[in-house]
Parts: sequence; C-alpha cells; structure tokens
Amino acid sequence: RQPITFIIILLLIVGHSIMVNGTTETNSSSHGLSDVERVLVPIFDSFILVTGVVGHILVLIVICRTMRRGRGQPSGGRTGGFQQTNANGTDVLLLSLSVADLLLLSCLPYHTVAIATRHWPFGSFMCKSVSFLSAMCTAASAFTLATLAFARYIIVVHQSKAYQWRREGHLKVVAGVLWIPAVVLASPQFAWRTLDNHKARENLACFNFLSDKGQLAYGVCHFLLAFAFPLGIIVIAYVKIYHFLKTTRQGRTTQTDHLEHYHVHVTQTSALLVLAFALCWLPSYGLMFAQIAEGDKAAGPLPHFGPFATFAHIMATSSTVANPILYVFMSEKFRKELMDLGRGVCRKRPS
Repeated sequence: RQPITFIIILLLIVGHSIMVNGTTETNSSSHGLSDVERVLVPIFDSFILVTGVVGHILVLIVICRTMRRGRGQPSGGRTGGFQQTNANGTDVLLLSLSVADLLLLSCLPYHTVAIATRHWPFGSFMCKSVSFLSAMCTAASAFTLATLAFARYIIVVHQSKAYQWRREGHLKVVAGVLWIPAVVLASPQFAWRTLDNHKARENLACFNFLSDKGQLAYGVCHFLLAFAFPLGIIVIAYVKIYHFLKTTRQGRTTQTDHLEHYHVHVTQTSALLVLAFALCWLPSYGLMFAQIAEGDKAAGPLPHFGPFATFAHIMATSSTVANPILYVFMSEKFRKELMDLGRGVCRKRPS
C-alpha cells in the first residue's frame, strides 16, 4: 500500500497552486500548445473532473456520517475519547479541504475551454470570479492544512486539551474562520484581473494588469502567507509529533500501544496529505515568479513556458483528487465507512 501511495504523491508533484495565478497560465501558454495537447488536455480534465467530484462527494458523505454518529456517543474511556476528538475535530478540517477542492474543480471547465479554444470566451466578470475563487481555495487549503497539523499535534501530545477543544467546538469555529484571510488574500484578483485582446479576438486573454513591482509584491505576499508560513507550522508540528512518539515508546501498556498505533497511522495519513499539497505548490510559484520576471511579456503569449505550463496544468488538476485517493489507500476508517455505506445502499434497493 505504501509504494502505491508514494507513486501517487510523485504523480502530484506539480502545481496545485497553479490556479492561484488564475487564467494567466491557461490562456497565455495555450497559444504555444500543439493540436494534440489541445485535444488531450480537455479529455484528461474531464476525467479528473468526474473522478474528483465523485471522490470528494464520497469523502463528504463519509465524514458527515462519522461526525453525526460521534455526536451522540459517550467518550468510552481514554481511547474512545481520542477517537471522538478526531471524528468531531480534524474531520471538520478534512471536510473544509474537500469543499475547497470541489470549488477548485468548479473552475476547471473554464480553464479547459480556454486551452481548447486558445482564448477566454467567458467575459470580464468570470475572468475575475474564476481567478478569485482559485486563489481563495488554494489559500484556504494551505491554512486548513496548517491547522490540521497543529490539531494533530494537540491530539497526540496534549490529549486532555484535545478533548476540551472537541467539547467546546473550537475546531469547527476555526475551520470557518480560516476562510476569512483566504478571501482577503484573494480579493485583489477582482480588482487586478481584466481581459486583453492580443492582436485578434481569438487571442483574448484573462490576465493580471499590475505593474511588474505590483505583481512581484502580490506574488511574494501570497507565497509567504499562503505557502511559507503554513508550511513552517506544518513542519514544526509534525517534527514535534515524531519526537513525542519516539520518546514515549518505552514503558508502553497494551492500551497505550494500541493508541500509539492509531496515532502513528492517522498522523502518517495527514502528513502525506500535507506532503502532496506542499510538493504541488513549489513548481507553481516557480512558474509565477518566472512570469513576473518576464515583465511586459507576462501578460501575452509565452510559448517557452508552454510545455511546462501544460504539464503543470495536468498535474494541478490531478492534485484536486489527492485527498480522496490518499484516504482510500491510507485510511482504514474511510474504507470501512465506505463499505458500510455501500452495503446500506444495497440493502435499501427493492428486490
């Protein structure tokens, strides 16, 4: 199971946050695409769209069932209290991640059409809206993953605090509040995105009309707030978790051994989700800064970015299904809940 998971992560190595740049990459680089790429990319995007929507809907159903069932159950002791903390705590954050990915998938058809037709046919408002939604969701995902890592640290290292957080519903509030800075960080997209006609109608592109310094300032700000800072929190949290689990292995009882196994398994799954997301962001920011470095040409066709931008787009769309795929392969709880859901549906069918 582990090799399959790491292969999936390697396949996701490029660009979840490619969508942070709105449609600049999609429109501009599409001028340099071959006819084969213009046909294959929409086919691949359609497959990812269907797979991603179905996968995330299943994730949402399973998480909602788990949370609803966990609300009415007693703690059941130390282990039961921990598992309820996870069901009612971090599952809320995973729910938020799935919502963000579904919103990103809703932007995919616009990018696909822009690639296939080599221009932006949806008008100025959709240019701004799609760019805003993409930037907001990538930022919200980064903030949520950082909170997920911190919550995992609290649950593993400070279980009494984790139980208190669950009872007081702190993580539910935090999961909602995290979208506020994401909205603020993405809001300049509404002001700065516009349409530009490059020589002919078929070259109409949705691009950023900021000056070079303005684009650089916004790019650096987004990189620091939506990538570097959350990633720093994530790394520190998981290093502390690893250190705690390593130093508490001596003198284990049967109960604590079972609990530690649960800790390790859930932490590995969470860490892989974070790793896949982090690896996907780096090439996107590299492409963004490379386009900023182009200066005046950043708004127009950039054929020398074509092959990389196309590959980045394909990997970016693949990254939106990372959450359900990793859960299918890594989470025993998810597989069990999914099987129970399937059996329940089959029993309800008329004979």
